[in-house]
Amino acid sequence: MKTDDLIRALAADPEVEKTPLSRALLYGLVPGILVSLLLYGPLIGPRPQLLAVITEPRILFKILYPLAVFACAGPLALQLARPTGNARPLVAILGVLLLVLIGAVIIELFVLPRDLWRVRLIGHNALVCMVLIPSFSAAPLVGALIALHRGAPDNPGLAGAAAGLLAGAFGAALYATHCPDDSPLFVATWYGLAVLVVMAVGALAGSRFLRW
Repeated sequence: MKTDDLIRALAADPEVEKTPLSRALLYGLVPGILVSLLLYGPLIGPRPQLLAVITEPRILFKILYPLAVFACAGPLALQLARPTGNARPLVAILGVLLLVLIGAVIIELFVLPRDLWRVRLIGHNALVCMVLIPSFSAAPLVGALIALHRGAPDNPGLAGAAAGLLAGAFGAALYATHCPDDSPLFVATWYGLAVLVVMAVGALAGSRFLRW
């Protein structure tokens, strides 16, 4: 039997995976998310009067955008953890989300005076953002990697990167409820860099831990 045929047979065999991979991912994420929430309260908590200002477009965008990425990254990680998975539709959705972010940045540049571009880009908490998003992502990333270890990815590093995107998007959404920097310029730059750090860690860990 060829290797590819063996992989497909294992993926199709219901006895090999008694707990569906999607449910295993959920079981892995929930404890990790709870750990992050337990850290969130004592460390920072929500910004003052969050509920009163949450409908302001910039604030709503910076919270909902990472949640949209999170919703897409979960199925993407599941597809990449299966030898027969098809990740292309989800990659396309992520591409659309990236265009949305680019569009938000362009709009911000149009509505802001040029002398405020650098101020909004740097913000007040860039370093805090770069520390706390990976910190809030750490436990969900561990849980996701443990769950995806039940799969058989063709590319373990890529599957690990998807797990990092999933965890990083959650960390970004959680931090966004506290962050006073609301500009899409700040979000695209510093949230983006922080999530890329988590993805890099996930890719490195996945290349070793998800190998089968």
